[in-house]
Amino acid sequence: MPTIKSSYLGNLRTEIEHVQSGTKILSDAPVDNNGKGEAFSPTDLVAAALGSCMVTIMGIVAERDGVSLVGLHWEVTKIMNANPRRIAEIIVKFNWGNPVEDAKMIQKLKTAALTCPVALSLDPSIVQTVEFDF
Repeated sequence: MPTIKSSYLGNLRTEIEHVQSGTKILSDAPVDNNGKGEAFSPTDLVAAALGSCMVTIMGIVAERDGVSLVGLHWEVTKIMNANPRRIAEIIVKFNWGNPVEDAKMIQKLKTAALTCPVALSLDPSIVQTVEFDF
């Protein structure tokens, strides 16, 4: 069974369905590449996947060790190259206003983030800049 089913809706828009859950999202071409920019672009989804994957793996480690990540949030910035058009860099900035006060646990969480499956799957030419404010 496929993981994802997608349809082209016209006007540079796609509908993407997660088969197991039925959840759907739209993607649009960005304004700087002939699109309307009314939804995530495909490269936005790649950048978002990196941040979400990092936090998911951090969450697995935290839950296993009885630590709550409540209050953790992050921002992702995607930087594109023009020629060839591709993702040049993804910047992920984590902020955790009230982190656990265990230096070993903090290091485990950082290592978990940096070794998430998406981070390890991206082409090495894509710079991954990760900042931890905790």
